[in-house]
Amino acid sequence: MKILVVKESKSNEKRVALTPAVASQYVKQGYVCLVESNAGYDSNFDDDAYKNAGCTIVNKLDGLQQADIVIKVNAPSIDEVAAMKTGSILISYIYHLFNPELIKQLVAGQISAFSMDAIPRISRAQSMDALSSQNNLAGYKAVILGADVMGKIFPLMMTAAGTLTPSKILIFGAGVAGLQAVATAKRLGAVVEVTDVRPETKEQVESLGGKFIEVKSEGVKVEGGYAKEVSADYLQKQKEAVNNRLTQADLVITTALVAGKKAPVLITEEQVKLMKLGSVIVDMAVEQGGNCELSELDKTVVKHGVTIVGQSNLPSTLAQNASELYAKNIYNLLMHLSSKDGMKWEFEEEITKGTLITHQGKIIHPSLQTAEA
Repeated sequence: MKILVVKESKSNEKRVALTPAVASQYVKQGYVCLVESNAGYDSNFDDDAYKNAGCTIVNKLDGLQQADIVIKVNAPSIDEVAAMKTGSILISYIYHLFNPELIKQLVAGQISAFSMDAIPRISRAQSMDALSSQNNLAGYKAVILGADVMGKIFPLMMTAAGTLTPSKILIFGAGVAGLQAVATAKRLGAVVEVTDVRPETKEQVESLGGKFIEVKSEGVKVEGGYAKEVSADYLQKQKEAVNNRLTQADLVITTALVAGKKAPVLITEEQVKLMKLGSVIVDMAVEQGGNCELSELDKTVVKHGVTIVGQSNLPSTLAQNASELYAKNIYNLLMHLSSKDGMKWEFEEEITKGTLITHQGKIIHPSLQTAEA
């Protein structure tokens, strides 16, 4: 089977879906790897490295017409889908519920599309979970960005001239990104507090050295690890508890996202006004509208004396490591789904069923079939 990786065309995207190290693993397994010229250049992988791993360098159009499997980071453009060989396979982020035009074109081209953002959250799929691998890096980078902008250091420092107190960090959300932010900020010596509507995350936060802001209320219903219903009483109590920390925080990191919807506003302009002069907010949800009311996409702005960092696509700023992890996620998925001789097509198997969106001119994924019905 021929696997093609193309250079990402999305603005500010530096990642690549295949690294030379992972390419050599495919080659050992009997796959043929095609690489668009300079596909990995922005991730510090040049064409010679791919050639040394056993890959063939091609132009995009030739590659798309030859490849049995096309792998990408971001969803393909309409032109890329149109150029793909009929009946070929696509593996990338697709966000199928919110890309209806792309889904129509994949169906028309009889493309079998697997979405990396739809990997089931089960133990045997952890090595394929690209959302988690990329969010881990994003959580780390958010802390580094905040540290760079802040006008003070993170750790306690005792000097002959006096003692410098540690910085106070407040993190909204104890998911993968939030927990990595906790771990990174603690390693740098900060005092870290975390708020999350899911009380079961308290143990994870505390295991990393953070302090969990606990709100006593029965107003939260959790399903599958996600908050499904939060009462007005709980939200008010949480806001009061968080406001006390906001006035003391040197750095605030927000991580809350809702798939396919605008990110929830967690910090209003009035709350920003409560913050200390010189404090910093890093809004990790800025690409989906932002958790802070005053965030601006891909800009760092100062409002009411608070610096608000709106950097999108944080994994791309760590392109080499992000590509290494993402390429391995796809490799693990493909080793599960196929052999060098072809795909297994086990449609009722949990990982296949969770990730396969379209196949042979039909919509396969249960969520889209339900939506159509």
